Amino acid sequence: MNKHIDARPFTGWEQPEPDSAFLEKHADDIDEWRQIRGQVVEIAIANSWSKAEVTRRSGMKEGTFSQWFSGTYLGRLDNMNRQMRSWVSAVVEAAAMPAIPSSPTFIKTRIAAEIAHTLQWAQLTADLVIITVAAGNGKTCTCRHYKATHPNVFHATISPHTKTVHGMLVELAAELGIHENNPARLTRAIGAKLGRTGGGSLLIVDEAQNLVDDAINQLRHFSDINQCGIALVGNEEVYSRFVAQVKGRSYAQLKRRVSKHLKRQKPYTEDIAAYIRAWGVTDPDSVKLLTGIGLKAGALGQIEKTMKLATMFAMGDDREVTVRDIEAAWKNRDIEDMA
Repeated sequence: MNKHIDARPFTGWEQPEPDSAFLEKHADDIDEWRQIRGQVVEIAIANSWSKAEVTRRSGMKEGTFSQWFSGTYLGRLDNMNRQMRSWVSAVVEAAAMPAIPSSPTFIKTRIAAEIAHTLQWAQLTADLVIITVAAGNGKTCTCRHYKATHPNVFHATISPHTKTVHGMLVELAAELGIHENNPARLTRAIGAKLGRTGGGSLLIVDEAQNLVDDAINQLRHFSDINQCGIALVGNEEVYSRFVAQVKGRSYAQLKRRVSKHLKRQKPYTEDIAAYIRAWGVTDPDSVKLLTGIGLKAGALGQIEKTMKLATMFAMGDDREVTVRDIEAAWKNRDIEDMA
């Protein structure tokens, strides 16, 4: 019978003595095994993790971990010790790092208000709108906030892998909670879901510049037939395709269908100021530096990434962020040639 040598009152983490076969087979690795096992127990107890949780986090198979921990494993113990030692080191290293600062919650900036008004117009009129706002100005964040605060709104994001008609339809079906295995019925099922609210629904299609022309035309079809609002959100390419293309019946229908186009390629200075205030920055030199960063490509997103790194620098010394932290963070990011 195994003898328990750890009497700490945490059910499941008492450390039993290994059996004789384990001791005989792994004589050269026993000391290291005991040390690592003790560290695993300390981490588990400190974090209130069960054995199942440690197994999941460490990536070791459940049966293997059970045998390794109890001292009955008869395979290559050095390999198992190495895996658990690496996991212990990773946990300890992560615990030593300062917490990653959180970005400010949704801020109703001027551009956010303009985006929300355009989305509302599309939803109320069951029409098609195009929103082309440069990266880093909060268009996706605003779309998510609009969805969270308005009924019958759906928000799908298109990637280069879902740019085709079928790929887009599969993505829309997932967003709308539609389970239809027959591709021939997918369009009808999506249209029925969008039109079910009697014209009061809105489909936001983010990163719409990735869509092929036929996919955009399919969205126009949903708006026409199912009386739902459609918002194509993305970069300038979304709209420039309509302007550049002058021939073709489908493009004529699309151009006629667009009821409103919101275009903003540079951030408003008042939005930059509001975002800097949201980070709690008031020092004039810091504000001036962050304003310059916010005017670069990436806008508010550049401020966010720089402030996160600057805050981590300051947290390491348990103090407030200074302009030197912001300067160091911007230099450390090393993206001046990209911005």
